[in-house]
Amino acid sequence: MNSEQPIIVGLDIGTTKIAAIAGRKNEYGKLEILGFGRANSNGVQHGMVLNIDQTIKAIQTALENCYASNPNLEINEVYVGIAGHHIKSLQTRGDIVRHNTDEEIMQSEVEQLVRDQYKTYIPAGDQIIDVIPQEFTVDNFQNIPNPIGYSGVKVGANFHIITGDKNAIRNINRSVEKSGLCVKDLVLQPLASAAAVMCEQDLEAGVAIVDIGGGTTDMAVFYEGILKHTAVIPFGGENITNDIKTGLGVLKTQAEQMKVQFGSALADEARGNAYITIPGLRGMAPKEISVKNLANIIQARMSEIMDFVTYHLKQVGLDNKMLNGGVVLTGGGSQLKHLIQLTEYVTGLNARIGYPNEHLAAGHIEEMEKPMYSTCIGLILKGYNVYENLVAREKYKAMPLKEEKGESQREADTKLLSEEGIGIVKTRKRKNLKEFMDSIKGGLIELFKEEGDEKLN
Repeated sequence: MNSEQPIIVGLDIGTTKIAAIAGRKNEYGKLEILGFGRANSNGVQHGMVLNIDQTIKAIQTALENCYASNPNLEINEVYVGIAGHHIKSLQTRGDIVRHNTDEEIMQSEVEQLVRDQYKTYIPAGDQIIDVIPQEFTVDNFQNIPNPIGYSGVKVGANFHIITGDKNAIRNINRSVEKSGLCVKDLVLQPLASAAAVMCEQDLEAGVAIVDIGGGTTDMAVFYEGILKHTAVIPFGGENITNDIKTGLGVLKTQAEQMKVQFGSALADEARGNAYITIPGLRGMAPKEISVKNLANIIQARMSEIMDFVTYHLKQVGLDNKMLNGGVVLTGGGSQLKHLIQLTEYVTGLNARIGYPNEHLAAGHIEEMEKPMYSTCIGLILKGYNVYENLVAREKYKAMPLKEEKGESQREADTKLLSEEGIGIVKTRKRKNLKEFMDSIKGGLIELFKEEGDEKLN
């Protein structure tokens, strides 16, 4: 059975690193890592591709390293993460008045509700990436997870809409395609990271997933099994490194090394009498750096990032201890010493580090357990979600029909599944991870394809 499963590749184009991971599910539903490659990223800033040529070189290096880890791999298609401070989210409301009020609510009416949200006004140059239904209402009945089968005059829903800049999305698309790969789909990075580090209990208890990357900090907030909010905060580990470089007058490489080896997110925890000796440039005297000063710089920037986290939680009214699962920190920046304590102090919520090993098979590469690979592993999980839905659809089509009612319902369901853009509507209670993954829309890439893009290949 294992060999029948496809190999799916996640490509995480970050500000500091580009990672390519190839994985396949085993018979227990866990991911076996078949190939892994990474490269330093040069053409990306704050999660956005600015220099396409440099990004292509970095992607190709990551791919070469991936092939070096497993020469038998063949990579053609990839799932790519998207972030950047151009990503925004908003809440909308949609209602329709039904014509045939005597009949039960059908799948097509739910589709119509979602389609209407694509007409929401957004600024010029932006594009709606995803429309995720949260909860439905039928007449006076609130918080219905599944309106199908109900009857009523008016059906409505609250929606979470995610938007992004068209050019930023196109730059990612072009970089990957010019590297000789096909973009299977683009997935919002905070949602990919959330899928990799969350379990069923987290989704039910309510959590804020905070992915601290190199250029951005991505955030996804879940409450009562529903995605309530997404945000991209335009600060990350790179900002801390630059602050150290400027504040202490050292080289960027030295600043990064000090941050990783001696850095702490709490100045009170740093020893006041400890010093780091930095070799002098071109024969100059060595420099003595206070560990306490280093921690003060890191704490200032990290507190700012956590203030943004609190601000976003306040925006959706979830800042006052309503998230029983607390804050789950992931991404490369989450490995800073004492960050959990600082997060708990600033947000007032419990915090823990989210590792992507929840879905990994035994005997995987140890490196994969690091939080910095959460997004990439989440992208593979999203790829498997699409594949499994496709297999289920084929099986469903092959099912024998028993009665007329069953046929019309099946046609409606098949139509829904076949329209990539509407595939996010699910009609079961959105309380588990499978259904959360379903809600991340497939086929996003098609929205941004233009005739001009075809000529690039």
